[in-house]
Amino acid sequence: MAPVFKQIAIIGVGLIGGSIARAALEKGAAGEVVLFDGNADALKRAGEIGFGKPAASIEDAVRDADAVFHCVPVGAISATAKASIGAMKAGAILTDVGSVKGNVAREFKALGRDDVHVIPGHPIAGTEKSGPDAGFASLFDNRWFIITPEAGGSAEYVEATDKLAEFWTMLGSKVERMDAQRHDLVLAVTSHIPHLIAYNMVATAYDMEAVTEGEVVKFSAAGFRDFTRIAASDPTMWRDVFLNNKEAVLEVLGRFEEDLTALRKAIRNADGQKLFDTFTESRRIRREIIDAGQDTSVANFGRDTSKKP
Repeated sequence: MAPVFKQIAIIGVGLIGGSIARAALEKGAAGEVVLFDGNADALKRAGEIGFGKPAASIEDAVRDADAVFHCVPVGAISATAKASIGAMKAGAILTDVGSVKGNVAREFKALGRDDVHVIPGHPIAGTEKSGPDAGFASLFDNRWFIITPEAGGSAEYVEATDKLAEFWTMLGSKVERMDAQRHDLVLAVTSHIPHLIAYNMVATAYDMEAVTEGEVVKFSAAGFRDFTRIAASDPTMWRDVFLNNKEAVLEVLGRFEEDLTALRKAIRNADGQKLFDTFTESRRIRREIIDAGQDTSVANFGRDTSKKP
């Protein structure tokens, strides 16, 4: 099968950028990958481990690319897009992988290149690890990729959108098209607020004077361990997510606070039925996630801690 794109450029060679590069080359979705990263050491390392060809500048990286993937924190996308847009060839695709789409779509649209196809996107995949060595080709297998194209585009724009969807399908993803604002609300529920809760819970545990840091580490149960895994994610990336999706996050956080208050009241009043009903509903949603193939039912409460991650 011929590659979808003869050449792509990846700006940012961390977990997501590195995984796109690996998957595109291994699965034949791109003929050539050119790389750029503002961190010279990261760029050098990405070249050493075979992500593609490092470029001396962002302009050199994008000049001949059919599609340019901005794989940097949401707060940095505007700067990297502005730096690259002038050097891109007519008809090329400008896209990203950020977990906030509304602000990115507006910033991309303001770049002023009508002959470049601006198509924001977001792979629902990742780990808590970062850096070039964290990337791997199977990261996107059977994971969703949400594409948020502009409505009412030209025939050429629709064709470019279809090509980008085909590219992600070759990388192993299931592609869904969605309005940018709806994406941001959905992700606030499924990703952003859970991360905020995890960061806050870990910070609370370490700040409590009634228990020591050593006790928190020594007696960590599965639930808290999972919080710490989530809270180990890149702090720069998540800072930018919350600053750029604050409207949706605050909306969902308000609803969460209301529901948490209801549970607090149920505990105070010994309302066992309220607690039972809430926990039962949560179990049902968990089963639906497993049935949808988004997780496995295999128990992992007793993880093998003898092996280093």
